[in-house]
Amino acid sequence: MSVASSRHFLQIPGPTNVPDRVLHAIANPTIDHRGPDFADLALEVFDKLRAVARTSADVVIYPSSGTGAWEAALVNTLSPGDEVLMYETGHFAELWSELATTLGLRPETIPGDWRSGVDPDAIEQRLRADTQHRIKAVAVVHNETSTGVVSDVPAVRAAIDAAGHPALLLVDTISSLGSIDYRHDEWGVDVTISCSQKGLMLPPGIGLNVISAKALLAAQSAKLTKAYWDWQPLLSAGKQGYFRYTPPTNMLFGMREALSMLLEEGLDEVCARHDRHAAATRAAVRAWGLEVLCRDPGTTPGTDHSSALTAVLMPPEHDADRLREVILEHFDTSLGAGLSKVAKKVFRIGHLGAFNDATLLGTLGVVEAGLGLAGVPHEPGGVTAAIAELTGRSGE
Repeated sequence: MSVASSRHFLQIPGPTNVPDRVLHAIANPTIDHRGPDFADLALEVFDKLRAVARTSADVVIYPSSGTGAWEAALVNTLSPGDEVLMYETGHFAELWSELATTLGLRPETIPGDWRSGVDPDAIEQRLRADTQHRIKAVAVVHNETSTGVVSDVPAVRAAIDAAGHPALLLVDTISSLGSIDYRHDEWGVDVTISCSQKGLMLPPGIGLNVISAKALLAAQSAKLTKAYWDWQPLLSAGKQGYFRYTPPTNMLFGMREALSMLLEEGLDEVCARHDRHAAATRAAVRAWGLEVLCRDPGTTPGTDHSSALTAVLMPPEHDADRLREVILEHFDTSLGAGLSKVAKKVFRIGHLGAFNDATLLGTLGVVEAGLGLAGVPHEPGGVTAAIAELTGRSGE
């Protein structure tokens, strides 16, 4: 067993590693959340969040997890008994559906295989059949963190429009905002749901909604019970840079710094960096002779490989959790577990947030060594394949 002599190597798909710049910002002295300095901080954070979400719409922030941001999106736009069309892309899509049921909504879930994204044609067909417009919202997960599959949000928007249906479009970007290309306004999203601990490079503790004009209009007649999650008082206070309750002041210091880092790098460059690391990871998986959980994007409508994480299928009769245990014991490195239907069948490599080539190669080296120590059948050379991908030599 190795003895930890440095920082633990955290390579799960979130919470992600927090950059020193952000940690130092969080360590600022706490300030008066009713004073002018706080208002300046909050207004700057709101503006930078809009830039990262590529929107001019209203933004609200909660001291919460992503689940809280899910709940906020539902209770502010819908009424008891409303139907919500969802798509089974993985564990987190299922959890969102369960939450909707708990709140008194009626989710209808289109079944999926946990290896593919949302099929826009299936969405369009179901909405065309809903001639009485009982479905009030379509809720999809942009990047399914449990499977490493990205769904085509513009195609879902086009499907809703092609069906001539008035349903709202609610999109979970919890593991995609700040790491995978996302455009709230351009893609016609009504509520974007996200949180702090993934691509935004912060500890857990902040949830957020980006809200379209159509969603604000829906909120005027929404009847689900809400108090803490109510958008209206938050929007009113937020225009002056304040919160209706005690805000996560020091987390907002950190968020301002994290958003600044993303904007300094450039959003297109941030996405390209994540794309590059994801491609190198898949090259390593192929070289090991293992299989990526996400199906071939070229054959599956609405599907793409995640650039935030890669879920890797284990060979039959081999336990992914045992591999993760070996890697943690020998290398003080954490990989993501398989969840729910894919528990013990996959392990997940997070490559998002504060992440560079050296971090990726270290992670893949640890995985390759762990495969050998755990007795998992594989071919050598995954790290070499990743290096070739990163250095532009993969075609040689």
